[in-house]
Amino acid sequence: MDSPVPPRPSSRPAEPQSADSHPGESSPAESRPADARPGTGEPRVRRRDRHGRGMRGPVAPPQVPLSTSRADSFRDLVLDSVERLERRWPQLADVEFLVLDVPPSVPGESVPLGGSAPAAKDGPARVVVYRRPVEIRSKSRDERALLVHEVVVEQVAELLGLSPESVDPRYGQD
Repeated sequence: MDSPVPPRPSSRPAEPQSADSHPGESSPAESRPADARPGTGEPRVRRRDRHGRGMRGPVAPPQVPLSTSRADSFRDLVLDSVERLERRWPQLADVEFLVLDVPPSVPGESVPLGGSAPAAKDGPARVVVYRRPVEIRSKSRDERALLVHEVVVEQVAELLGLSPESVDPRYGQD
C-alpha cells in the first residue's frame, strides 16, 4: 500500500486569510481603495461628528470681523481714508486707489509704503498703498488706520502738487 505524499513546503510565507475568503482569492479590502465605501467602490465622504457633538461649523459667522481677512480689513482702511478725503477733494473721484501686497524690489532703496502716478493717456491717475510694509510698521489696528491715512494723504498731496497739511488739515496731528 502506498502512503500519501505529504505536500511540499512553499518558499513563500502563508498569507493570512479571513474566514469568508477562499484560497487564491484576494480579500475585498485589497481590491478597493483605502477610502472607498464597503461594497460600492466609491470614495467615502468623511464628516466630523466627534462624540455626538454635531457637525463642525465655521469658527465665526460671516458678519463678525474675525471672518474677514487681513487683506480685506486693510482694503477697508484705505477706502475709509479715501472717502474722508473725497469729501474735501471731489476731483479724487477720478483717481484709482490700489492696494498691493509688496512694492517692487529696488536694491539700495528703502521700502516705500505707497506710491502715486499721474494720469496717462491710457489710464487714470493712481495711488498705491503697499499692505505688508504698512502692517509691519504698525502694532495695532488703530495705529495701522492712522498710518494708512497718512500714506494716502501723502500720495494724494504728491499727485495734486500740494503739501500734505493742505490736503488734510489734521495730517500729522493724530
